[in-house]
This record gives sequence, structure tokens and C-alpha cells, in this order.
Amino acid sequence: MLTILCISSYEKGFDFMREAKAQGCRVILLTSKSLESADWPRESLDEIFYIPDKNKDWNMQDVIYGVSYLARTEQIDRIVALDDFDVERAASLREHLRIGGMGDTTARHFRDKLAMRMVAKEKGIPVPEFLHVLNHKKINEFADTVPFPYMIKARMLAGSYGLKKVHDKQEMWDRINYLADEQSFFLMERFVPGSIYHVDTIINEREVVFGLASKYGTPPFEVAHQGRVFTSQTLDSKSEEAKEVLELNKKVLKALGLLRGVSHSEFIRAEDGKLYFLETSARVGGANLSSLVEAASGINLWREWAKIEILNGEKPYKLPKVDSDFAAILTSLSKQEWPDLDAYNDPEVVWRLKKEYHAGLIIKSSDKKRIDQLLEEYTKRFYNDFFATAKMGERPSD
Repeated sequence: MLTILCISSYEKGFDFMREAKAQGCRVILLTSKSLESADWPRESLDEIFYIPDKNKDWNMQDVIYGVSYLARTEQIDRIVALDDFDVERAASLREHLRIGGMGDTTARHFRDKLAMRMVAKEKGIPVPEFLHVLNHKKINEFADTVPFPYMIKARMLAGSYGLKKVHDKQEMWDRINYLADEQSFFLMERFVPGSIYHVDTIINEREVVFGLASKYGTPPFEVAHQGRVFTSQTLDSKSEEAKEVLELNKKVLKALGLLRGVSHSEFIRAEDGKLYFLETSARVGGANLSSLVEAASGINLWREWAKIEILNGEKPYKLPKVDSDFAAILTSLSKQEWPDLDAYNDPEVVWRLKKEYHAGLIIKSSDKKRIDQLLEEYTKRFYNDFFATAKMGERPSD
């Protein structure tokens, strides 16, 4: 019997754990003490261990001590990070215990926004001009040659956390000086306006066996920092638009060296039509995008990831039948504690978000025009019925 140690500092990955248990594995969860009362799939977990945490921060030395102590009596065969923030933790544990899987160097490619850009650029993959916030002479040279605005972003935070848009040298230096001793943990990148895509992928033995391209409505940065209804919809896989994004995604994953698992990558098509790589990750996409993928394709990314981790390249993996429907997701902060979505009762509605002060749903259809129509209509209604805003902090815990 294989023993899988799942690491998750956020409440997610339930289907991964369920699938691993259904496949006959012993499943152990390592999570934050603050999530002790979370609704984990306890029927699929053999053990749960809690790490004392302050704002989701773990003392890595304590984690190594704790898991090493556990390994005295448990034969740990796989270590899996279920959230972006746990990727380095899992990699460090694999290195320390000498357990197979992604090590520290490759993990950097999927967590460190500076590292992934540097590797992509070396491999000829188009990226917006960028610079490590480190040497002040080089920063001034960058500002004298690359047109503003810029995004100054944290190298290791997920999503839109830590992002700051600056429009001139004064704003740039104000931000850099504000970062003080944290400057080297940031990068600066030319802001490229355009349409943002994401590709959700399954990789087995360096081969992309499944990829679904989708397009955001309002860019996630604007949703997070300016307050908008978040939307994304899947693309027609036969369209030239989707084919180009999917092909660039394959090049990125090959360049960064992902052997097996899942990935969520983002790209932007600039106003001049050029497609750029923005960032990637070695985990299932957040913001309920896995539910969007499942609605359109029938593929549950969490469960397929579990299967691939268990097989470990030792036996062939077979992807289930893929559906070819279209789907879209809408989510928003809500002014009501438990918003009533009953009025959104078209037969295309297949999923509703159940979360305090949030409204959300997913629609699916075999007719793309119907999805386009409903998405436009529902977005307007969300603004009227539910929409609320809240200021985003510098970090997920702010």
C-alpha cells in the first residue's frame, strides 16, 4: 500500500484525497492548525497532522522535524503539495527525505516568477520585459529604456497578491523604497495591456495529455485590486486562438521541466496581437477554475492528478473520455451573507458557489453562442444583485 503525504495550507484538494483513498492508498494530511475545524474529507484520510501557523506561515524547520519524526513509523512514498504556497515545502521535504518527485530547483521554476521568466526567455519564449528588483543602477537603466507602466510583483506570492502598478519613475522608486529589505523578493515587468488566457493542463512523463484553454473577462489584477465580477470562459479548442495558446503552453512546460502532474498557466495577447507568457504553476488553478474545467470537459483535475502521482510513470496512464462542451464561470464578493441565486435558473447553470459573502455559478452548453449570451446577461445581473468590493492586502493573510 502506497502512503501519500498531502500538504495543504488552504482548504482544497478534497477530490485528490478521495481519489487517492479510492485507489487504495494510505492518505495523510499535513495542514495548518488554524484549519483544524475545516470540512476535510475525513472519511478518506488515515491521519491528519497540524502545523502551528501564523497567517498561514509555517516554520519550515518544524515541518522537517515533524515529518521526519512521522517517517520513523510511516513509509512515505509520495509527497504532494495541494496549494501553490506548499510547493516549496513539499520540494524541501522530498530533498530532505530523498523521496522522488519535484526537487527544489524545478519547484523554483513553478513558484518563483523571476526564475520562470528567466528560463522562458532563455528558451526563446516571449515574455514582457522584466528585471529583478536588485541593482539600483540597472533599475534606472531599465526605467530609461522600457516604457511605463510597470507591474512590481512578488516573486513567490500567488495570484494578484503583492502586485503594484507604477506609472513613472517617482512611483517606481516610492514602491521600491517602501519594500525596503524585501526588494530582492520582487521583480519589475513592463505592463502589457491585452486579453489574458489560462491553460489548465495534465502532464504525464513530460507529455501534455490534456489541456483546456480559457479566457478571462476582466483581468484578475483588476478584479482583485479595483473590484469587478470575475469571469472566465472556455475557448473552442478548434479555433486558431486556442491552438496558439495551447502550443505556447506546451513549450513553457517543456522548458520549465514539469515531469508529471497538473499545471495552471497564464498568457496575454497584447494589443499588437503578440502572445506572451506570464506565469505558470505546478498545481490545480484556484478561483474554482477546476470546476469550470470539469463542467466543459468532464475531467476532474484533482482526481486525474492523484492517479498520475500514484502511477509515478511506472504504469501507463489513460485519460478518461473528454467532453467538448463550453462553460463559463462568474464569481463576485456579495453584499449579502448568503446570496440567493435561485433566480439564476436557466438549465445551463450546473454549479453554484456556497461561500459566505460570495456569489458564483458555472454555466455550460454545447452551444458557444448560448454561453456568450448568458455570460453577458448574468454579469450585468451580478453587478445589480450581489456585487461588493473589499481592499486587497499585500499578502493573502492581510
